[in-house]
Order: sequence, then C-alpha cells, then structure tokens
Amino acid sequence: MKYCCLIIFTLAIGLLNAQTIETYEKPPIFTGCEGEPIDDLKACFNNKLNQHIFNAFKVPQIVSDEAYNGDIKILFEVDKDGQINVLYIDAVYNELKDETKRVFEELPKITPGTYNSKPTYFQYSLSVKIPLVNPETITNTVKPLPSVKEVEDLNALVSHEFDSVNINTTKYEKLEYQSQLNIPFTHNYYAQFDQQMNGLGTNSHTAAKPFMYSEVAKYYDFKAEKEALIRGTDSWWSRKLYNEHLVAVQGKDYWFTADPIFDLQVGKDTEADFSSTFNNTRGILVQGGLGKKFNFTASVYESQGRFAQYFNEYAESIAAGNGEPIVPGRGLAKRFKTNAYDYPVAEGYLSYTPSKYINIQFGHGKNFIGDGYRSLLQSDVTSPYPFLKLNTKFWKIKYTNTWMWLRDVRPEVTEDGAFLTKYMANHYLSWNVSKRLNIGLFESVLWANDNNRGFDINYLNPVIFYRAIEFSTGQDAGNAILGASAKYKWNNKVNIYGQLIVDEFAIDDVTGGNKSWRNKFGYQLGVKYFEAFKVKNLMLQLEYNRVRPYTYSHNSIVLNYAHNNQPMAHLWGANFSEAIVIGRYNYKRWFADAKFIFGKRGFDFNDGTDFGNYGSNIYRTEDDRVANVGVTVGQGNTTNVFQADVMAGYIINPVSNLRLFTNVTFRNYNPQANTATALNTNTSWFNVGLRTDLFNWYNDF
Repeated sequence: MKYCCLIIFTLAIGLLNAQTIETYEKPPIFTGCEGEPIDDLKACFNNKLNQHIFNAFKVPQIVSDEAYNGDIKILFEVDKDGQINVLYIDAVYNELKDETKRVFEELPKITPGTYNSKPTYFQYSLSVKIPLVNPETITNTVKPLPSVKEVEDLNALVSHEFDSVNINTTKYEKLEYQSQLNIPFTHNYYAQFDQQMNGLGTNSHTAAKPFMYSEVAKYYDFKAEKEALIRGTDSWWSRKLYNEHLVAVQGKDYWFTADPIFDLQVGKDTEADFSSTFNNTRGILVQGGLGKKFNFTASVYESQGRFAQYFNEYAESIAAGNGEPIVPGRGLAKRFKTNAYDYPVAEGYLSYTPSKYINIQFGHGKNFIGDGYRSLLQSDVTSPYPFLKLNTKFWKIKYTNTWMWLRDVRPEVTEDGAFLTKYMANHYLSWNVSKRLNIGLFESVLWANDNNRGFDINYLNPVIFYRAIEFSTGQDAGNAILGASAKYKWNNKVNIYGQLIVDEFAIDDVTGGNKSWRNKFGYQLGVKYFEAFKVKNLMLQLEYNRVRPYTYSHNSIVLNYAHNNQPMAHLWGANFSEAIVIGRYNYKRWFADAKFIFGKRGFDFNDGTDFGNYGSNIYRTEDDRVANVGVTVGQGNTTNVFQADVMAGYIINPVSNLRLFTNVTFRNYNPQANTATALNTNTSWFNVGLRTDLFNWYNDF
C-alpha cells in the first residue's frame, strides 16, 4: 500500500508543478446584444434565445390534446460563421422535434465566438419546458458544452528549451462523462438518473448494466450535476477534497484521472461475541481514454475486515476447497487476526467502440441484467470474474453478448489443489416495442472444463441459440437457461417491470397440477414510483421475487449457476419467495436509503449429502431431491426472514463518489429447525464509515 501512496503523492506533485496555459475566449454575440459588456453576453444570449423560442414556437395539437407536461432536450452549436445548427433533439413526440427544428432554422446568423481572437465553434445544451414558460419568468438555461477549439501548437514555444519533449496539455474538461466507460454500478447512484432514462429515454435500454456514460449522457447532464454540487474554496486542497479528481490530465488525444479509494468503517454487532466490526480498504482508481474510441479503467483494493457474525458465518460456509473463506461479493480471503479477513481485489477493463453501433469490453469485473434490485437472470452478487462483452445497438434494439470465465472452488471438484474452471455465455436482446413497452429475451449456457474440453468455440457465435448447441453436444455437457424481461412505462412517474427465468419446464406436469420438481422456474414483479407523492428526488420501489426449488442446479454438481460458491443470479439461490420495499432520497449532497425485506426460504435440514435435497442449495445435485411431485416453494426447513437496512450520509466528493455514511441493519431469521445454514438469530448491526462508493455491497443473504 505504501507504493500506491507514493504513486498518488508523485502524481499530485506533478500536477501542482505542471505548466498552466491561459486561454482567452469570447462567447457568441446574439443579435441585439452587440452593445452589452462582455460579462453580460452569456446572459443576453440566453434571454434573446428564450424570447425567440417563446414567440416562434407553436405547440403541436397532439401535445395540447394529451396535456403533456415535460421538456425538450436540445444540443446545438454556433459555428465559425455564426450559424446556429441543431445537433440533437430529444422529445417524447416527433411533432415537438419537428417544431423545434423549424424554430431554430428561423434564427438569424450571429457574431461567432472567438478563442484567442480566432472564430471557433461553441456547443450548448438547452432544456425547453412544455408548456412554454412566460418570458418574464423563463428558466430555460443555455448550458455551454466544451468548445471545439484550435489549440495553439506549443512545441514551437518550448523547442528552444526542450528539443525532445512535445507538450500539448489543456484544462481537463470532464471527458469521462461522454466516454465509453461504465458508470460504476450502485443502486443508490443509478436511482438518481433512473427517471431520466425511463422518462426522457423513449428509446433507452435500462436492463443491461452497468451503463456507459455516453448512453446516459443523452438524458442526464453529469457535468451540470457535479457543478451544482460544487462547494469549498478555490484552494487546491479544497477543490481536490470536495469537487475534483485528485489527478486529472488531458492532452490533444488522451486523458486520464486517478483517485484514491477508501472504505473505512467501524461498527457493532449486538449478537457477536467480539467487541466491534470494521473494514479497512485502501486502493487506487485510474481511468482514461486514448482518442475517441478507446477507454480503460483499473482499480486495486487492499482490504481487511471483520463483519457482523452472520456475515462472517456466511463467508465461512462458502469457503473454498483449500479452506480459504470467501468474502461475499469480493472473493477469496485469508483469515486475519480474530474473526477478521484479509481480501485483496483487482478490477478493470478495456472499452473499444469501433463504430456507433458496437462497443467491445474485455476485463475483470461484474455485470447485471434487470430493472430491479434483484436479478433472476444475472446479478452482481458474486465475486469479480474475467469477461468479454459485446454491445450492439441499432434501431430499437440493443443486443448484449457476454462470455465469462468462472471457477468452482469446492473441495469436491478441486484436483491437485487447482480449482475447476467453467465457462458461461449469455445473450440478452432488448427491444423497445414502443415508447412505453420494452421486452427482453435472455439465454445462458454454462459448461465445465472437464475432459479437457476448454472453451467451447460453439458458444462463441453471438447469434446462435444455445439450447440447440447444448442438445447437439449432449444434454449433460452444459446447463442452459432461458429467460425474459419486460418493462412498461405507465407514465413518466411510474414504471412496472418483471422477469421470468426458466431452467427446466414440463408442460404435462404443469397442466397435471402435480407440482413436479421438473418445473424449475422463477419470476419477478416490481414497480418504481419516481418523485413519489410529488416529492422531488424521492423514489419508491416495490419488488416481489419467487423461485421454485432446484432452479439453477443440475444433475452434474459442477454445472450449477454459480461462481466462487456464490450464485450468479439471486443471492438466495432457489426455493424462496421475497418481497422488498425500497425508498431512496437525495437532496444536494445528502442522501438516505431504506430497504425492508420479507421472505420465506426452504433450507435442507442438514448440509450432509445423506439427507434429502429440498431445492435451496444450488450446488447440490438435483438427483438427491426429496420428491418428484408435490414440490412447493419454502419446502424443507422453512425459514421466515426479515431484514431492514437504513442508511443516511453526505457526499464529500461527487466526482469520486466519496461518502460519509451511517448504516443500521436489523435482521431476524426464524427457521423451523436450527442448522448450520439456518440459525435462529436476531441481529442489530450498526456502522459508520467513509467509503468511495463504486460497487454494491449486499448483506441481505
């Protein structure tokens, strides 16, 4: 860790000593603003443009008939000749787009903006409220975007002093917010632009996560969000602590940033036999871009932690074959001091966009498919893994292919101290049927590296049906799963979503009503309510998940739907039903979350293989099932579960997402019989900490 600190310190000193280049720019001058002082030109431009829109804009009849209340997003530029050109318009109705184009075509040519006294381009974004606002009280704000500037070649200025050095640096312009980098996936942060993606995003695709910044930037202004939260002074320490990346460097065709990572917590578990809980994570996050098509990011964590007793017990219950515990969601760990763990983690990926239709990512991390808190298709509850992902987007279609390299670390499949490698390939097709309805189709296949089979090239085909391949290679050669998702926008405030997962299905058994074990499926239903009860930035969510016994398992124990002894889908495996109520609220830098889970699970009465498999443990072979018919959700050691999590905090730095928080967890487990995996517990876990929030922590297993 001392080397990471040295790197950060060195980069920071370099930034302080870097040469700064003063630039001089003058904004475009709207017709009628020629006599205004230079400091008032932007305000005059804004007022004149809004006045023109208000006077010239004719609201289409369909908009008035449907009493539409919303806005139009406009991106436009003023070129070197003073011509105003529309680059992009987003609106619910095509009629609004056409009318906006007409109004902007009527704008007069104006005096162009200048950079170092030379005419140049200026780009702006504008949000126009519908119905139109009276010009006396109009609030539509024209926001300048990074200008296309003709930066002077500095080589000539410094060649007399450094003959072999080329310098061409500029002020950092927050380029990550338009890049092909992924937005770090946390439910809390994604909730801030979820409404914009679902409300304004009439052709957005919201299930396959994480999102790229370039996808969301069409509907959500990240720069404006960060600028609205600026606080502190102009001193270097204040800016770096509250508002900026620690290191930010930008050149002509490249940029990169670097930030420290922290997760420092201390807490108390009322049920534990040790004095306190803690987590001590230090690390570094680097991200950047080379040109417009290539981006990269990497993060390295070094951590030690002692968690609540139930959390530690779960880490021990999923220990690897060599006895090493596994910290849920993070990975293999070593025991550290008393009841604590040492767990290093590294994540990163390369992102390449050869055309506007395709993005390719290769790295080590996690993925998620769904619009809910849980996913029955693919979730991020497991440890990071190597993956190759291909995103193809055109028309109303987004097609996501993901190939993953996974591990089975149980002693049953460990050979000569080496863990078993297995592979997974996913297809997810998202189709926006209309402005309100989205349908997704999912298929996945998992196969093991047994008999030196290795990575089966059959599954590399991004368009073929995996079920057909599984049948041709042998039904026991892989575990294929089918699924579907749907989302319906009731209105701009309410979204309804759902998922269906099918592992195995027998129509005869369903119609016969015998509740056969072969009906291995699950479903999810949920609803999101944005600006609930007219409270801005308040989101309420209700979700129900139900998965039948034996789903995700297989008659070959290595073909379970899991990685590192953690499920690849729902955290609870199978044989459960669950209702979740979530509330999220943010105000400026303050935030608060509340989550309540009510569930019923059916465990085995004993973990030994000499007892029957009731269908909860996806790692057991389904051949050990307790019955062929009469199989119901919650069978076996029926356990009632209640968990409540309440969190509140303050965002110290919105750019790095560094947060000060406090969290309280109440957890009650009430099994029919006490076993190693289902203990009668009643836990209260209190935490306070400082965290760089870059991924989801799940403690509700």
